[in-house]
Amino acid sequence: MKYLIILGDGMADEPIEALGNKTPLQAANKPGIDNVAKLGRTGMLDTIPEGFAPGSEIANLSVLGYDLTKVYEGRGSLEAASMGVAVEPGEMVMRCNLICIEDGIIKNHSAGHIGSDEAKELILFLQEKLGDDIISFHPGVSYRHVLKMKGGNKSLKCTPPHDVQGTPFSQVMIQAESTDAASTAEYLNKLTLLSQEILENHPVNLRRAQQGKDKANSIWVWSPGYKPQMKTIAETYGLNKGAVISAVDLIKGIGVYAGLEVIEVEGATGLYDTNYEGKAQAALDALKENDFVYLHIEASDEAGHEGDYNLKIKTIEDLDSRIVKPIFEEISKWDEPVTIALLPDHPTPCAIKTHTNTPIPFVIYTKGITPDSVSVYDEFSAKEGSYGLIRGKDFMEKLMG
Repeated sequence: MKYLIILGDGMADEPIEALGNKTPLQAANKPGIDNVAKLGRTGMLDTIPEGFAPGSEIANLSVLGYDLTKVYEGRGSLEAASMGVAVEPGEMVMRCNLICIEDGIIKNHSAGHIGSDEAKELILFLQEKLGDDIISFHPGVSYRHVLKMKGGNKSLKCTPPHDVQGTPFSQVMIQAESTDAASTAEYLNKLTLLSQEILENHPVNLRRAQQGKDKANSIWVWSPGYKPQMKTIAETYGLNKGAVISAVDLIKGIGVYAGLEVIEVEGATGLYDTNYEGKAQAALDALKENDFVYLHIEASDEAGHEGDYNLKIKTIEDLDSRIVKPIFEEISKWDEPVTIALLPDHPTPCAIKTHTNTPIPFVIYTKGITPDSVSVYDEFSAKEGSYGLIRGKDFMEKLMG
């Protein structure tokens, strides 16, 4: 038996008045996804353990069956693993966004989804101007980068920038959660202010302004942690080997610590224009060589953060026609059975443009399985599914039979 998880990041939502009080999942034309629901078994999954914020790092680790109380060390350390940035003892790692601030307000969390080439130029400039024996900047993809700090204390209250778009940045800067972390918080806040001074008139930003694009005129650091200790998926579930396919460093980093081969797909962007066909073919190819494949598609989450329900519907329909349908048709011809799971990691409602901890719908299909009564896939139909409401590692146990 082989296993494939297709995860549409942030795909779940809430009813939207302009859609006739339907969610994007309900409004989308998705015959391939609905067919998997009709032939499989459905349920609801609580991916956010009590006491944790509904971040993608939390939700994806939960989907993969990890105990967050034992393994979670922030998303910075996970993304560093994907980027090949070593994290040594005594080093703290954080996600470092490039964001756009206008008139003291956080306009967006992504600097207008800045391209990786421009972003790399800015991050290397920050390293040249602000990097030292304590702090180092490491470029990633688009607006997502990593900051590493020697001797940093992770007892910090940090606010993800996608949660506070439209908020004065001064109101949501880092706060120490212990007296020992006070100097770390002060250092990082000063670093943020310095970044604003040196980025505002950088040639990249002047050019972006001339083109009518948002400036990447500030860093925003959050999600601190140290190097995590995680068992591999193979060790935990008795599999041979596995692979992960994603455009997002966070998910690739989870894959590294989970012992999964990271498969790169040309043209994978993490946005609506990602290479869906390339990812689908990569997943099929990977299934021939691996027992387990984790196929992650980011586009719906970004549409939710933009508050664009029409774009979110498009990303769901693209996932359906360009990922789920061709994969399902192909593996249906194989002699060796493949168990397919389809789900988001968390909702990203367009109305609020950020994540929530509401349970998400899932479906699991294996050839020959006796299906339940659910015939369409969405946030409400799945509540009637035979799996009911499950939590945490229960999902992987259900997937593995």
